[in-house]
Amino acid sequence: MRDVEQQAYLLHSRPFKDNQVIAEFLTKDLGKVAAVTYVSSSSKHSKKAILQPFIPLVITLKGKGNLKSASAIEATGKSFVLAGTHLFSALYVNELQCKLLTESVPSPLLFDFYQETISRLAQQQEVEPILRAFEWQLLQELGYALDFSSLEHLKCQYCQFLPDVGFIAFEQSNQGSALERSHLLAIANEQALDKAAMQTFKLLMRQVIHYLLDGRPLNSRKLFTR
Repeated sequence: MRDVEQQAYLLHSRPFKDNQVIAEFLTKDLGKVAAVTYVSSSSKHSKKAILQPFIPLVITLKGKGNLKSASAIEATGKSFVLAGTHLFSALYVNELQCKLLTESVPSPLLFDFYQETISRLAQQQEVEPILRAFEWQLLQELGYALDFSSLEHLKCQYCQFLPDVGFIAFEQSNQGSALERSHLLAIANEQALDKAAMQTFKLLMRQVIHYLLDGRPLNSRKLFTR
């Protein structure tokens, strides 16, 4: 693979060898990419300072296979400033992509949507609609489009979501997995959602994502309970 320059955001990094880290990037044209990069401990080098989440970057990648090398990393703008719940939400978005995206699958629409998501969080807009919109877009990228067509034929107030089946009638509204049918129809028809419908949307996304993660926990969710 020849050297390729990419717009990118750092999703996560972890120590590798002496003065090296393995960084997971979301790139404009190559999707999620893992790359080894050198990070000097010297204060004279700025790479460590810019190798942080939520900073727009340009990186140069080279190498074959899933683990590439990032030979150059430059910031193209200022970091998005995030704090509190908005920061936790951005970290959640990053972790979702790290755990669900396949390596080196181009997703330019997701890159743009991610950038818009971080920008909206930095503007301290309402968190829940932003997260639901990103989760929805991520599902499209993963090819996991929910089929709401069965709802039209169900004669019930509450439904249950079964990953390998879809939506089925559910009699017990007090169960934690119960989803109100009218809310699901509003979601399917992209209508404006009130607070109760947005809570149903959140529960639905949590169930779908839990299935896609195969039960693996999300560390970022713990931040919301502190």
